[in-house]
Amino acid sequence: MDILVREATADDAQLIADLTRAAWAGKVSVTSSGHRETAVKVADHLRDGGGFILLDGDKPIGSVRWLPRDAEPDVWEILRMGVLPEYRGTNLSQHLLEAVIHHALAAGIEELRLAVRSDQPKLIDFYTAYEFELAAELEYSHANPLEPAPLVMRRLLRY
Repeated sequence: MDILVREATADDAQLIADLTRAAWAGKVSVTSSGHRETAVKVADHLRDGGGFILLDGDKPIGSVRWLPRDAEPDVWEILRMGVLPEYRGTNLSQHLLEAVIHHALAAGIEELRLAVRSDQPKLIDFYTAYEFELAAELEYSHANPLEPAPLVMRRLLRY
């Protein structure tokens, strides 16, 4: 494998929507809005925040996005991180997470947040390894009101 991460552009909106739906298939509860991801929504996310695409050579195999919180622009929420099914189990998502962390540090962002679905608790250990901590007092601004509330994790970048 020749693993690369590149920053997403507006032209990647359809690709990222397709990657998200493919990464969610058979992995994330069918009630998740990620199964209905659209290029329009992705384009909005890329305009307001940003994203990265994970590549194996020149083949796109995963993606991640982030958005600044409306009331707290120095806080980014990481969302929709996923890797295609055939690439799972090899810790490739760490490349996407590390890219967002490094980008946030370079941009002077104070804090990163993400949400872990209540039906995917094993992800907590993965994020804890990257210095994220559970923050029960926080709410995830992109939570689906029709689902159980996700577990919010945060990583402080400036102390």
